[in-house]
Amino acid sequence: MGEGADRGGDSGGESAVRRVTVIGTGLIGTSIALALRARDVDVALSDPDADSLRLACDLGAGRPLSETDGRPADVAVVAAPPAAIPAVLRRAQDRGLAHVYTDAASVKASVLAEAERLGCDTAAFVPGHPMAGREKHGPGAARADLFLGRSWALCPTGKAGPETVAAVAELARMCGATPRVVDAAAHDRAVALISHAPHVAASAVAARLVDGDDTALALAGQGVRDVTRVAAGDPAMWMEILTHNAAPVAEVLAAISDDLAAAAGALGALGRGGNAGPVSAPVRDLLTRGRTGQGRLPGKHGVVRRPGYTVVPVVIPDEPGALGRLFASASEAGVNIEDVRIEHTPGLPLGIAQLSVLPSAVETLSEALAGQGWSVHHPEA
Repeated sequence: MGEGADRGGDSGGESAVRRVTVIGTGLIGTSIALALRARDVDVALSDPDADSLRLACDLGAGRPLSETDGRPADVAVVAAPPAAIPAVLRRAQDRGLAHVYTDAASVKASVLAEAERLGCDTAAFVPGHPMAGREKHGPGAARADLFLGRSWALCPTGKAGPETVAAVAELARMCGATPRVVDAAAHDRAVALISHAPHVAASAVAARLVDGDDTALALAGQGVRDVTRVAAGDPAMWMEILTHNAAPVAEVLAAISDDLAAAAGALGALGRGGNAGPVSAPVRDLLTRGRTGQGRLPGKHGVVRRPGYTVVPVVIPDEPGALGRLFASASEAGVNIEDVRIEHTPGLPLGIAQLSVLPSAVETLSEALAGQGWSVHHPEA
């Protein structure tokens, strides 16, 4: 994805986005509204579901949009399902709800094509997609910090002027995200790879658990929970997303299927007594490529992780403030934690904090933490 004019953070000075209308008070719409309210933005909310609207207002996400609202908002955000967005956008523009419009759908090309077919003003519309979400849905699951440190894709049509794009980019920054400008088709291919196909793959793994016996489920640890977490998402919502991005997702799933078929064939041959070396080669290749691919994912602040980081595992108690004390100990040692991952199995009183640091800091950190009573284990390259 190409990056926008700046890399995020506060734009400085007086904000040009002071009044926002959010149409749709589900997880994403309400989270956007909560983030903007934290910046003292005047937020008006609209949703055909009266209960959802009332809950979002009760949570402090904004006030109900009134038919008598006078001047247009600076930006209107359409946070609706992909199939509904073009018609909702057209109605909002016909009412003159805002100067600038954007959306939050996870697919862009089909939404934009239908919006143009319906005669929407695409010069005032900047399609958008905040790259954040949860497996839960509805306003009750919304969080003001949902977008902190996340990318926010902007897919301007070419008709929108710089000031129009800048307004939506500022809205993204005010939510704590980093705006990134990308072509709509490129966006859809990207999310097929990093979001949509992984969701289907996670669902395929989780579907195997339906027939799992009680013994297997009782033995389930953090690994299977990590792999299947997103499979808890709403099937109806995901069917709509996948339908609107079918071809790119199918291409990725076909490649995944080929890899899994090769691995299954190799393991089957190995189970029948085949020669371990040649037979296991496809499995070893998949595991190696998998590790390499996972290592390419950006770390904190969206910065690509350097392969030179070393992971220092530290045992931490499952109690309030433990992680804060660990970070304070690292700070006292003068070591910067580049990334962190927590491994914890529910029900156990301990967890493992995987601290990623520069190799030159490993010895200093390990000695300092051990000296303060932390249980430090052998670093992982």
